[in-house]
Amino acid sequence: MTETDVKQLILTIVQPLVAEPDEVKIETEQDDYFLNFNLSVSKEDVGRVIGKHGRIAQAIRNIVYGIRLDNNLKVRLNIVDWLV
Repeated sequence: MTETDVKQLILTIVQPLVAEPDEVKIETEQDDYFLNFNLSVSKEDVGRVIGKHGRIAQAIRNIVYGIRLDNNLKVRLNIVDWLV
């Protein structure tokens, strides 16, 4: 999979969960071992993405962490508390 494919997968999962899908943004950062996807949603939607006891966030991470990228980097999903 490519970075664009992973980004689209995350958007496909997250946008139906939130009240303001147009506010969903994903930025990527790369380090030596990981490709970090920084997910930001509107302040009102953070709880919807995280879920009770973090269950929704963990479910999304379980899906995303199973992906192996073409460049052999691992995927990491960070949920940012507010829009930057």
